[in-house]
Amino acid sequence: MEFELYCRAESGNCYKVALMLSLCNLSWRPRFVDFFNDASRAEFRAKVSGMGELPVLKANNLTLSQSGVILTYLSEATGLFGGKTDEERREILRWILFDNHRFTPSYATLRFVRGLRGLPESAVTEWLRGQAIIALEIVEERLKDRPFVVGDDLTIADISMCAYQFYHEETGIDRSQYPHIGAWLDRIASYPGWAHPYELMPRALASAAREGAAGRDDGP
Repeated sequence: MEFELYCRAESGNCYKVALMLSLCNLSWRPRFVDFFNDASRAEFRAKVSGMGELPVLKANNLTLSQSGVILTYLSEATGLFGGKTDEERREILRWILFDNHRFTPSYATLRFVRGLRGLPESAVTEWLRGQAIIALEIVEERLKDRPFVVGDDLTIADISMCAYQFYHEETGIDRSQYPHIGAWLDRIASYPGWAHPYELMPRALASAAREGAAGRDDGP
């Protein structure tokens, strides 16, 4: 079975799924979606996903959206990167929810506004940076005495949470302040199948990011 991933490389939420597919050595192909130049997404919503967000994973009669759901499906289907016990599986879900609601949103939006669109500093970017730093501090503390977020090996919690941290567009955050996160990213990058998002998926033009529609362009 070959999977088709509706995606674009600038989206960390798409990268979560692309990375999982690559780490699992599954057959898949990216299908580029340019939301920068399609603010309404009417055709995409009608034909691909009613939620109108990336990523979307398709295979045969299967259509899945929202990265946490897709990661869980792929883990269950392959038997890879899931928890070893019910307690670990609950912890994995807890951290995926934390990622989707706390760890990713402020950082991703700040990266979009400053790093991709190149907009000036404002009260909004200051607030986003403050929220992102708090979330980074929580994860830094979590990783200070453990190799991975849950358990002693890579899980879909790590795959979800690491995604935006592998991008290096400007955010105004000093990443050297988080050495445990840095070491964690190095461990993840050492796994067979790891690749940078810009190697796994087609990229939109940087200029398009500055000229396109404002706001978030993908789902969790």
